[in-house]
Amino acid sequence: MRPRDEVVQGLTNPGVIAVVRAQTRQQVLPLTEALLAGGIRAIEITLTTPEPFQAIEEARRRFEPDALIGAGTVLTPDQCRAMLGSGAEFVVTPLARPDFVPVIYTAGAVSVIGAFTPTEAQWAHEAGADFIKLFPAEILGPGFVRSVRAPMPHLKFIPTGGVTVENLATWFEAGCPAVGVGSALVSADILAANNWAELKRRAAAYAQAARAARPPS
Repeated sequence: MRPRDEVVQGLTNPGVIAVVRAQTRQQVLPLTEALLAGGIRAIEITLTTPEPFQAIEEARRRFEPDALIGAGTVLTPDQCRAMLGSGAEFVVTPLARPDFVPVIYTAGAVSVIGAFTPTEAQWAHEAGADFIKLFPAEILGPGFVRSVRAPMPHLKFIPTGGVTVENLATWFEAGCPAVGVGSALVSADILAANNWAELKRRAAAYAQAARAARPPS
């Protein structure tokens, strides 16, 4: 397991996390290769993927240290512990589960805890969450992030849901350090056709848009 600060840096540079809901476990390796080739190295393998624990183990063995392999759609403490046992370097839950934070931290991984209200986001922060997953983000929009971060700039939102190449910059401008992208990137059509060339093309477009959206240092 690499140091936590390296995982944090990897999640925020270029700042696009691919949310993978593969149709088969066997798709995870070639799709990860395509995403890496396009410039995205943070791969969130969700529990909706068949045999997710084995998929994470295989992806870690094959692509470490180039890829950051995490677990998503983690709903229960038992799932959280199992995903960490499989080698997940970061754990994402769409739920307000601050109780996951110490489990994830003890394992040396990075936590992304769900929230839909300012109160839930602050609870996650106070529990020590590294990031706050804003889901479903398309309902609230970048304006919500700007408004909440005005009095609470310490909150590090990662919006997921409705993030596109065209609107990605508005999320970064609102202060988000990263975004999660699911079906707009790893689409059902791509998975059905095993069209890894198209996935590489989309990944490159997202990575380029993310780098362009960063304020000059």
